[in-house]
This record gives sequence, structure tokens and C-alpha cells, in this order.
Amino acid sequence: MKQTPYVGRFAPSPTGPLHFGSLVAALASYLDARNAGGIWRVRMEDVDGPRCRPEHARALLQSLTAFGLAWDGEVATQSGRTALYGCALDALRARGCLYGCACSRREVSDSALDGIEGPVYPGTCRDRRLPWEGNAVRVATRGAMIEFQDRCQGVQRQALERDIGDFVVRRRDGLFSYQLAVVVDDADQGVTDVVRGADLLDSSQRQIHLQQLLGYQTPRYLHVPVATNAAGQKLSKQTLAPEVNPREAIRWLNLALAFLGQPVSSASTPQALLAAAAQAWNPARIPAVRALPAPLPALA
Repeated sequence: MKQTPYVGRFAPSPTGPLHFGSLVAALASYLDARNAGGIWRVRMEDVDGPRCRPEHARALLQSLTAFGLAWDGEVATQSGRTALYGCALDALRARGCLYGCACSRREVSDSALDGIEGPVYPGTCRDRRLPWEGNAVRVATRGAMIEFQDRCQGVQRQALERDIGDFVVRRRDGLFSYQLAVVVDDADQGVTDVVRGADLLDSSQRQIHLQQLLGYQTPRYLHVPVATNAAGQKLSKQTLAPEVNPREAIRWLNLALAFLGQPVSSASTPQALLAAAAQAWNPARIPAVRALPAPLPALA
């Protein structure tokens, strides 16, 4: 059987500038793709319109270019792909997988047990046949057991109904959920390998559940440790992570390589460094943990 060509992607949310944590994710996905001789795409996950800004997207692309992380093809944006998400929602509805939910967050919290990401929705509205208009739309997880082998973190298992519960695929305000959008985007773009931060590791089973319901192929997954600050919080805009300086691209790229357990480089340009790093890339060297402290320069 002919092997499917490698297609990877970096899919940031344009909510702020490139910081060390997002550089690590971008670098890992880039090197994995280039080591395999594959395609590396960039996609802006701006489905959550209120938090995402075009100026942040432009700044992120400028930073990637400055760091030598050259992508293939056009940059996709989720905000321009809502018709695809609507078609996927129709396909799920035709399978009888969806239902309207009128429960507020407080009602869910009051009646739910805690799961791996907080309150587990107990299926209150599953059989109420509520209209979709003005309500959230959830996908049923009846008895779904999802298991996959992560290339860094090992075997992952979830009993979705017990650990997560029926989850939202379209919000009450009409916005499509991240879980649905990312599944549709990866399938539409032919993504074979998802390399991203381990903060999204527990989302994978929900995405695989949707892939199975929609008849999509499941990509290979590799979740790298997320970088944390001195308080143990993931580096992000919310935790005031500082921007990486493109004028010090070599320094920052070597810090990210060391964070990923890869050999650092004495190259004098980002392009030469990335070429050598892609050739030497070895996922087995990545620490098999969900989080690691960022190096001190990344916190300054």
C-alpha cells in the first residue's frame, strides 16, 4: 500500500504575539514535517471571533517568517470556513448524533460530577428534543471509549461519556466549537500528522470521536510538553508571556530545541539552523511529560 504523503500544520489562535510556548509548538510541528519530507501548513484558528484579531494574525506570520519557519501554500483562516463546519454539523445531525441543550454553565456545574476537565455534562437535555435555535448543540458520547497511541505521551484512553460528557459543537451564540472546527479543517487540508502542545492532549479523544462519526481518517498525534512560568501556569497571553524577539532568532530557536530535547546548533542563520535541526530531529528525545518549566530567558 502506498503511504500517504506527510502533511502537518501549525494552527495558532491569533490572540497575541508569538511567545516561547507557541514557538516550541511551531518548531516541533515544522521539524517533524521537514524531517519526513512533508508539507507544513499554517492555519489561523480564529473561530472564536471576539478573542482573535487580524493584527495578531499578521504579527504571528511576520514572526514565523523572521524565525525562518516557512510554510507551504496559503494560510487558512477558520473565520472563512464556516460553511464547511455547517456541512459537518448537517452530516452529524443526519446521523442522529446531535441535540439541542438549554443548560447554563451554572446548571451543568450544579448537577455534574468532576471529570478530567471540570464538570462532566450529565446528558440532561439528551432526550428532550429541544430546538437548536437559541440553544447550544451537543454531540452524544453514549458509551464511546477512545484509545490512541501518542508518539510522545504514549497510550491515551478516555471513556468520553464518563470523563468528558456530551460536548458542545456549536455554541448558543452560533459560533462553532474548536473541537468541530479543527476536525473539519484537518480533514479538509489532508493533515496526516498533528504535532501540538500537550495542553490539547485530552481534546484528542473528542476529535477522534468526531472523526469517526464523520468518516474521516484519524491523523497521527504527537503532543509535546507545554512551557510553564514560575507559577506552573502555561505560557499564554493570559499569563502575560513575553514576546520572543525575532532579532534574536538563533538564541530563541536553540532554547526551543533544548526544551524539546534536541541538539542545539552553532549555525549563523535561522535557515541553516532549521535545516540541521530537521535532519537531526528525533521525537524519541522529547520529554514524555505534559509540561516543563520554560527557560529563564523565556520568562523575562
